[in-house]
Amino acid sequence: MRGFGNENIAVMVNGVPMNDMEWGGVYWSNWDGLRDVARSIQTQRGLGASKLSVPSIGGTINIITRGIDAKKGGFLSYGLGNDGMNKILFSASSGVSKDGWAFSLLGGKSWGDGYVQGTNYNAYNYYFQLSKRLNENHQLSLTAFGAPQTHYQRSNSGGLTIADWQMVEKVYGVKNYKYNPSYGFDSNGQRRSGDYNAYHKPQISLNHQWQIDYKSSLSTSLYVSIGRGYGYSGQGNNEFSSYTYSDWYGARYGVLQTKFRKPDGTFDYGAIETINEGSEYGSLLAMSKSINNHNWYGLVSTYSTKFGKYIDFYGGVDFRYYKGMHTNELSDLYGGKYFMDPSRGNVKVENNINASSDAWRYQKLGVGDVIYRDYDGYVMQEGGFFQAEYNRDKLSVSLNGALSNTSYWRKDHLYYDEEHAKSKTVNFIGFTAKGGANYNINDNHNVFMNIGYISRAPKFSYGAFLSATTSNVTNKEAKNEKVLSAELGYGWRNSWMKLNVNGYYTKWMDKTMTKSGTLDNQQEYFMNMSGVDALHKGVEVDLKANPLEWLELSGMLSWGDWKWDSDAVGYAYDVNGFALRPDGTVTTPGAADQAYAGIKLKGIRVGGSAQTTAALGANVNIGKQVRLGADWTYQGRNYAYYSFSGSDLSLGKDIQILSPWKAPAASQIDMNASYKFKFGGLDAVLSGNINNLLDYQYISKAYNPNATVSSTYKEATADNVYVFYSFGRTYSVKLRVNF
Repeated sequence: MRGFGNENIAVMVNGVPMNDMEWGGVYWSNWDGLRDVARSIQTQRGLGASKLSVPSIGGTINIITRGIDAKKGGFLSYGLGNDGMNKILFSASSGVSKDGWAFSLLGGKSWGDGYVQGTNYNAYNYYFQLSKRLNENHQLSLTAFGAPQTHYQRSNSGGLTIADWQMVEKVYGVKNYKYNPSYGFDSNGQRRSGDYNAYHKPQISLNHQWQIDYKSSLSTSLYVSIGRGYGYSGQGNNEFSSYTYSDWYGARYGVLQTKFRKPDGTFDYGAIETINEGSEYGSLLAMSKSINNHNWYGLVSTYSTKFGKYIDFYGGVDFRYYKGMHTNELSDLYGGKYFMDPSRGNVKVENNINASSDAWRYQKLGVGDVIYRDYDGYVMQEGGFFQAEYNRDKLSVSLNGALSNTSYWRKDHLYYDEEHAKSKTVNFIGFTAKGGANYNINDNHNVFMNIGYISRAPKFSYGAFLSATTSNVTNKEAKNEKVLSAELGYGWRNSWMKLNVNGYYTKWMDKTMTKSGTLDNQQEYFMNMSGVDALHKGVEVDLKANPLEWLELSGMLSWGDWKWDSDAVGYAYDVNGFALRPDGTVTTPGAADQAYAGIKLKGIRVGGSAQTTAALGANVNIGKQVRLGADWTYQGRNYAYYSFSGSDLSLGKDIQILSPWKAPAASQIDMNASYKFKFGGLDAVLSGNINNLLDYQYISKAYNPNATVSSTYKEATADNVYVFYSFGRTYSVKLRVNF
């Protein structure tokens, strides 16, 4: 939303937060099937007024599931589509019994081959809610949902240059941009992959609704989320060979990896087995499971009331405790007898006494042993929030705020022994202040505005900790990220049409970025970049119309201007916070001779999403049985994705970020239809979708070849960017029978 990734968009289910506590993102594959149980999906762009103590920057999505008000009955459905797609789904609801009990249950299974070569998947989803209306004032509900799934994938590193996409179609015969560089087999013809994922993240919540009196209520949710799963992560023993983890990639920075490539274009996992079988140092290349488990417990409680005739008020608390457990476990030696973990060479004796022993350093490890990382990340957050809204006649004015404390610490079991395993705890106070107003000029016209300021804690990874995967060293210079946002809009409506136009301005300040390394005398240094700012501004228009009883129209247009808005500089300090010169000696903070690194990015476009988007939609109802629909979507000014981090910095230099390449504008048309009929006395619906009707395959996502300007890459062009293309024409058909 508005140029911000999902780590900056708050996602909730029934008001309960979903975003990862360590880095803020959301993996939607963990929530397959939520749409099937959603009563409504509320979307709000901008700062919004979510009932949480830490709001989002880009927007808020709240999925409201069916509750005690679900009608008695259910449905059974079966769907199929292109590339072996199948989905079975059932749902049943009891309705409310005479003694106040109600339940809803949903379960389903999806499986298929995947549109892209070698991306077959298997997924289940379930939802259960049991509710009890205790009396007129109290109601309890227990909700559980999850979506265990396994799937092969084409990773983000699997993009190719435009020339290589043409080559793989011509040489390997894989058409429609379905080629997957990591798809392949071993010496025995068994399917292998470096891109495989398995995860299950169920959430269970207990909600209590208390209608205190005619104007006041209290809603409390106690929840737990338990995530278990992994993704494959290739490892290389680069101490005794030239092989590294990157040799497992089918492609890297758009270049097809040919070191392990068969004549038919598949990845040659058998060649890795041959290398390992002939090695005197065990497996030089091995596969591990990158395990990312978590236990998350939380409480959200909101009190709502009314003061006098005109003021509506709510306030509440938001408590969260999170433990993320991160390890890499060897899962396949690929023909070798053991694996020696080169990362143990980075363990310091002062942190782990085992590092003084060559027996530990060169231990022969087998399947199930831990390598590379083994740590627990802890996040605890407590906060409160409120909103007061004044409504009288034509005017509505709101004021809301929030205050929170976020605590981070970690415990490492590989780079530290038990005595040194636990890091110090760091705390960050954050707050939000926001105000807004709406004025209804008359029945047809209204104007509105919002302005807000956020100060929020930096993220756990590369924010609170300088290298959260392998080190307990905290970022002593870490600052809260700040956001200043304003919005001004106009609305028009009559009996058959609604139109909204608004402009927004969002200044994101002090985005966290860190770097560490060694100076001339091998003194370790740490650096926090300050002043990394971005400016997102734009105009949005949306329209809904029902000019005729049987016709529904919709449209939207969004034009954004999203750029980085500053250059930034960082200075070197040691682990104790002393300023360092390039030779490793101590100096005065801010002195001219303090070691530094700079980054020039002011005026560079934010990449990764289209800055111009548009859509038109139409639905036609033919009688009560037939519904036809069509949607056109457009994306323009779609700048290539790029990321920059502390690893791109160069000590004593100012590096220049490479301007992102602009992909050609593109659009597609999607069609849908449904037909209602009787099936054995039951109501049934036959529906279908055709996406990308014209089978127009365009560049949907592009990546700059490098983050910074260099002697190799002075600019990003159509010849050196690597890209992914949109899916071609796809289809699905579903039969649903209600009972």
